[in-house]
Amino acid sequence: MTTDLRGRVALVTGASSGLGARFVAILAAAGAKVAACARRIDRLQELAARVRQSGGTVEPIAMDVEDPASVVTGFDAAQAALGPIEIAIANAGLNAQGASTDLSPEELGQLVRVNIQGAYLTAREAAKRLIASPNPERGRIILLGSVGSQKPLAGLTAYSMSKAAVAMMGKGFAREWARNGITVNTICPGWIATELNSEWLQSEGGQKLVKTFPRRRVMDAEGLDGLVLFLASDASASITGGVFAADEGQVLA
Repeated sequence: MTTDLRGRVALVTGASSGLGARFVAILAAAGAKVAACARRIDRLQELAARVRQSGGTVEPIAMDVEDPASVVTGFDAAQAALGPIEIAIANAGLNAQGASTDLSPEELGQLVRVNIQGAYLTAREAAKRLIASPNPERGRIILLGSVGSQKPLAGLTAYSMSKAAVAMMGKGFAREWARNGITVNTICPGWIATELNSEWLQSEGGQKLVKTFPRRRVMDAEGLDGLVLFLASDASASITGGVFAADEGQVLA
């Protein structure tokens, strides 16, 4: 068993920056044809150009995971361009920092729609198509949780709540689709410097937080590469319902 993904088709949401862009690049480097999905199509086109220069196959797809119709049309466009989707990574997400008493209903609603509903709709659409396919057992669905799935993060109660929901969602989907052979697993990264949080991590408060981590450092996005490729490949055929911490031990702090 290897993590060779030649002949496979993958779809990644939230692919215009950060972890999503990284996932697109490593899946393509492993041989998969990848649908890179996000709202910012210009960023996706830049990503696709970079990956294609390295010999990868990437198709930019406009998708807004807050909009159920957009998720369906995005999958339709990806399938028309690349073929049936076998690997789906529900990565799109957003943050909401600050005291819970200051969080507006609008901010809370958007966080729930993106982090919880968006992941649900992405995984469900992938599963529907896989179940209807001749070989659903080739299906690999990966959800993005967080270290906040397993412990409340200071100043990030709503975010942690949403990611805890994603972890339970992955277990529920894994059980529901087990007979179809589809695997569903959740990766829970620790703090990683991305566009979502890099500015805060450089602040005084962020640096104080980093000093509380067991390794006193922020992990690199590359630290997820092996786990993502493993869970996307045939090598993980017997693993489903897993919640995998990939956090430099931050959950232990």
